Amino acid sequence: MAKLKSWKELPCGAIIDDPTAVLENKTGAWRSQRPCWNAEKCIHCLNCWIFCPDAAVIVKDGKVVGINYDYCKGCGICAEVCPTKVQAITMEEERK
Repeated sequence: MAKLKSWKELPCGAIIDDPTAVLENKTGAWRSQRPCWNAEKCIHCLNCWIFCPDAAVIVKDGKVVGINYDYCKGCGICAEVCPTKVQAITMEEERK
């Protein structure tokens, strides 16, 4: 049986030694709702990008260009913070 490490021997938590490993953990597969982004309505206020906890909103040259569904968990925050008059992001049931 392997000897258990003491708390002094354990590595510090919340430290990511290999940031590229995070890209391999695609977390979007278990969502039940997905955000639908309408490019024609979008005013590129970037609220969705700022508040997305998963960094799933894709921005290029200061404009939203899409949503990375590999990492989007479907929380709906992006749709909530999208300006009410604009409604460029709406939530819909996930298509399996």
